[in-house]
Amino acid sequence: MSWFPSFLTAQSAAIAAAIVLPALIALYFLKLRRKEYPVASTFLWKKAVQDLQVNAPFQKLRRNLLLILQLLLLLALLIAFARPVSFQKVTPGASSVILIDRSASMSTKDIEGKSRLDEAKRRAGEIVDSMPRNAKAAVIAFDDSADTVQTFTTDQQLLRNAIRSIEGTDRLTQLKTALQLADAAIAIDPEALRPGASGADIFLFSDGRIPDANNLTTTGNVRYEALGSDKTKNVGIVAMSARRNYENPTDVQVFARLANFGPEPVQADVVLSIGNIDPAGNDTFETSQVKQTATLLPVRWTEDQRRESEKQGTIGRDSVEFKLELTTAAIIRIEHKGVEGDALAADDVAQVIVPPPKRLSVTLVTNGNYFLEKAMNALGLDKPNIITPDVYASNPPADSDVIIFDHISPKTLPQAGNFVYFGGLPPETPLKQLADVERPELVLFNTDDSVLDWKRDHPLLRGLNMSRLFVAESMRLTLPPEAEVLIEGNKGPLVLLYRADRRTHLVVSFDVLQSNWPLRETFPYFLYNTMQFLAAGSELNLRESFQPGATGRLPRGNFARVVGGEPDAVKLIGPGENRSIKMPETGDLTLPPFARVGLYRTEPSVPQFERFAVNLLDDNESNIQPSATSPGGLGTADSSRIASGPDRRRVDWWWWIVVAVALPLLFVEWWVYTRRIHA
Repeated sequence: MSWFPSFLTAQSAAIAAAIVLPALIALYFLKLRRKEYPVASTFLWKKAVQDLQVNAPFQKLRRNLLLILQLLLLLALLIAFARPVSFQKVTPGASSVILIDRSASMSTKDIEGKSRLDEAKRRAGEIVDSMPRNAKAAVIAFDDSADTVQTFTTDQQLLRNAIRSIEGTDRLTQLKTALQLADAAIAIDPEALRPGASGADIFLFSDGRIPDANNLTTTGNVRYEALGSDKTKNVGIVAMSARRNYENPTDVQVFARLANFGPEPVQADVVLSIGNIDPAGNDTFETSQVKQTATLLPVRWTEDQRRESEKQGTIGRDSVEFKLELTTAAIIRIEHKGVEGDALAADDVAQVIVPPPKRLSVTLVTNGNYFLEKAMNALGLDKPNIITPDVYASNPPADSDVIIFDHISPKTLPQAGNFVYFGGLPPETPLKQLADVERPELVLFNTDDSVLDWKRDHPLLRGLNMSRLFVAESMRLTLPPEAEVLIEGNKGPLVLLYRADRRTHLVVSFDVLQSNWPLRETFPYFLYNTMQFLAAGSELNLRESFQPGATGRLPRGNFARVVGGEPDAVKLIGPGENRSIKMPETGDLTLPPFARVGLYRTEPSVPQFERFAVNLLDDNESNIQPSATSPGGLGTADSSRIASGPDRRRVDWWWWIVVAVALPLLFVEWWVYTRRIHA
């Protein structure tokens, strides 16, 4: 405990002291005015002269016990009025586990210029310093994973070194694994298992941004210490998407959404940069002249506060959109600038890899369908390929991004790709057409079906009114649980989406000629949305970006195109990363989890995987407002430092001063005064 106190209202107490202390002393300088009385004896003359001398002004104050007691009483009350406080450090018990959060939000710099992780390590060091003799402790660091940095030991120097060795990451936060490690360590600790033992203490140093807080249990006594300030500013990019237009592949549309997690509205300049991919890793970026400004209202605001802000003319705008032309592969970077005091850097930038432009290749397998062929020609595709089922069976197209089957259930499919079925089913999947129980060779159909409901927010159906679709005959299907029904008929599913391995199947359970769909305006729009949606599985899509903590996978087949052949090992290079990964004997190469946001590359460069973009893009991690309550309600919480900065847990002393000092002084002063009166 730090015994030297701090004063919360020192200025008010100083003003009060400047008034009452001189006033008290002045009372002892005052000369009393007395009436003159004739007396018959000179017996009282000597005492009268002494009384006049004591009350004469501007004379030295004589030693007066009452004055001293009254001054001490006033000083005690003034000190209590100044509200002295000290700050307490919790003393650990015989066994302790120290949990330190190292996730992205702990890199927030809002504690006297230091990060929350630095403050957590400092406080954890204080716990080690205050350990009783022969007490033991363990150290665990966690983000969305957890590592035992130091097992149980009584060596305080080992514990300090372990705490100092913890480095922050940009990964997300999960506490469950860390608590499981702590429970496992406690379970094998003989001191914690001793009969009558109070159990091990778990000191949790975090800002409380823990999404799995509702599913936590532990056998230890959790003491949560909140880190950070709720007045800290942070603006983060929480969503980013981009895609090429399959009709004009050189056109790229980029969308980003930002969020303000600070206490006040801010304006952020959002800048888009384009980078050229250099095989040696020296990527260069050129800032676009097009810059947009987003007005961001605080996420923590209530709806009433937002409405009041709109009345005053401040209307929030949290998303931006860019349109550009790219004729080559590139890196697109979006970053926000101009927010003074932004305390977290990991969410200020988001990047994505754009492959070279490529026309969407579509093949229609049909025996002849006027409506589908007409729609194919109207989609603006580059040389749409229309073949018969016999041609497909003898020579399946290997380079088509999307294959459409018209009233056909193919026997074989390419190993990967996107497939659309009108009145047909994919092979080798749980999607089956129901058959008659007595005559299994007869399959069953639903007749005269109409739409019951549809997924209005799905990209395939967004903005489409499917209520007037009528189907004369549709297949009666049995579906696996993972199939996603997009349009539900009154008698069964009409359109569904099913993914398996590296294939995406879009199944329309009826032949379009058995419905009124080709005559409705929703049909060409549905095909257009289908091409845009399924383009995500082709080279038209931007390369997948990863969140910190995710692992990348390099298909073994891509190494066949590496210059010099398949290597024995691949080097992964990125922010704070430079390690060699041995090639497995069989199968694809799995990269280790990405710890930091930024761009990663491999040596040698693997075709189609020249760069990996890692972005935070997480609302919870960017929301740096610390939680005042212990995660999941476990144990006790010390949230006093959220309001008062890096100080320790506050202990008020004013009432001790009043009870233990002021009241006894008042009693003594009363007793001395009473004795003098009656003397």
